[in-house]
Amino acid sequence: MAELLTPADDAPDGPASGMGSEYVVVARRYRPQSFVELVGQQHVAQALAGAIHSNRIGHAYLFTGARGVGKTSAARIFAKALCCVNGPSDKPCNECDICRGITSGDDVDVIEIDGASNRGIDDIRQLRQNVNVRPSRARFKVYIIDEVHMLSRDAFNALLKTLEEPPEHVKFIFCTTEPEKIPITILSRCQRFDFAGVEMTMIAERLRQITEIEGIAVDPEAIDLLARRAAGSMRDSQSLLEQIMSAGGKSITVDDVQRLLGIAADARLATMVEHLVARNAAGALMELDAAIRQGVDVGQLLDQLIGWLRDLLATSVGCPASALLYVSPSRTAQMVELGPQIGVHTLLAMLQIAEQAASRLKQTTHGRTVVELSLVRICHLEELDDLATLVEQINSGSSPAGPATQGAPRSVAAPRPAPLAAPPAPRPAPSYDVKKNNEPSLTQSAAPAPLPTPSPSQPSVAPQPLATSPTASQPPRPSPAPSAQLQPASLTDESARRFWFQAIGEFHDLLADHAAAAERITSAAPNRVIVGFPRKYTLPKTFCERPEQTTRLERALSAVAGGAVRVEFVLLDEAHVSSRPTVPTGPTAQELSREKAQHPWVRQALEMYDARILRVEPGKDR
Repeated sequence: MAELLTPADDAPDGPASGMGSEYVVVARRYRPQSFVELVGQQHVAQALAGAIHSNRIGHAYLFTGARGVGKTSAARIFAKALCCVNGPSDKPCNECDICRGITSGDDVDVIEIDGASNRGIDDIRQLRQNVNVRPSRARFKVYIIDEVHMLSRDAFNALLKTLEEPPEHVKFIFCTTEPEKIPITILSRCQRFDFAGVEMTMIAERLRQITEIEGIAVDPEAIDLLARRAAGSMRDSQSLLEQIMSAGGKSITVDDVQRLLGIAADARLATMVEHLVARNAAGALMELDAAIRQGVDVGQLLDQLIGWLRDLLATSVGCPASALLYVSPSRTAQMVELGPQIGVHTLLAMLQIAEQAASRLKQTTHGRTVVELSLVRICHLEELDDLATLVEQINSGSSPAGPATQGAPRSVAAPRPAPLAAPPAPRPAPSYDVKKNNEPSLTQSAAPAPLPTPSPSQPSVAPQPLATSPTASQPPRPSPAPSAQLQPASLTDESARRFWFQAIGEFHDLLADHAAAAERITSAAPNRVIVGFPRKYTLPKTFCERPEQTTRLERALSAVAGGAVRVEFVLLDEAHVSSRPTVPTGPTAQELSREKAQHPWVRQALEMYDARILRVEPGKDR
């Protein structure tokens, strides 16, 4: 396509344009002048050319897409194709007065309007009056409205009728970067074309063509770096090239691009990523300091790091090398090898930390500190992929083994050792289980984070798990074989009451206290027990009706009764409230905890390890 790329007609001739005349920037001088030169938008060019060939030219078009992808250039090319003296044709001559006038932007029949500065209803009213005037010399009168989403609501409403039924000689072309802000009534009257971001290879090829015409030698890696930094915008890439060329000289190197754009070298980024993977926070901070000393902007460095982490994530999930967007081709092999080693979950956490730091940079003046904090947080991440594997093993019921379990939260408590005869070496965060025979046993806490310190009046009680997730400290009790003497079908009020208090005797937490407040336990069906609470005390009933507590009660009651039993809770009237039966339920969990906390051995252990009581489990007498 080198033979197709020529300076625009409104630009001075020669690569050294600007000497003794007004300088025209690269983005204007090498603007596409035909559908063939419209890089990266072949689908749009083919559709517009087909409309001209088939004589199906609409009256309103909407071009949407990111900045610098060719929306306004495509609008000018389409206007030239419609108004050229040799047209309508998909290949305008670019030599007649009309084509030259449209290229320079001063043709009387092709009117370009800035929607941001002409957004009022008065501007649209004037446009409605002018559309009735026939074109001066061209075949059509074309209105190109850039950033049309900036028009006011009243302006859009005033444009509706004219846009729906314009004169035959009028064509509208709207360009916008935010189509979601345009009313649906306008969108429904237009043919919409979405402009995609330009591929990096196409941008690099166009930049090479420009440097060849300008007579400047450029390193291939420098061209690739400019194309990556453009992020799909052709105009941005040409503006970056303009910035490098303005520094003078007949050659451009990678160091020139990195220095002028304030970005870090690939080698420095590779070293920083290696420090992050190795959890070397000091090394990562030293690389950051060295980059800043060389003039690298911390925001640019963080953006580069996010790009590298993105490419690592792509390789870790199995994407080929062609899916890498931010890493130079010379680093592709390193990324393909390093990505799967880090792990998907760890990379996701790294990206989240870096992205949060990037958003905070816009709101603080301490940019370097924010980036340093993000690097240290990344270095202190756990091996999240090992943790995910451990969770899967626990959920599947298999026994986790290997190094993946080290440092990971455990759901199964360690075996309890024999009582200590002498104080052992200190261990971190132990908990204590006190038995009825006054012999405490030490159990390493399974929770990774410390619980809040209990108040003196009520020691903390270990949270009870759901019935579907029993812990090792309270293993799931297998349901006994159905009793030969009493089946659930023969439940009576007396047996239901006896089974109820036997069942709640197995609990030593708040559930036992609230369940013991029941005033009346009756059997309403072969496998259903109705538990009544005083109407003036609704808290016990509300607590027992919680799904997780009801499940625990039904499981315990079914185990005692020898079959499945369902529980229903009701409130009793004053007339039905009788004296509560005397059932030896034993001390409550709070009373038992306060009693055992005064034992000399327990007090000595609490002081020695700076620990606290999590739960008190009654043991069997020996």
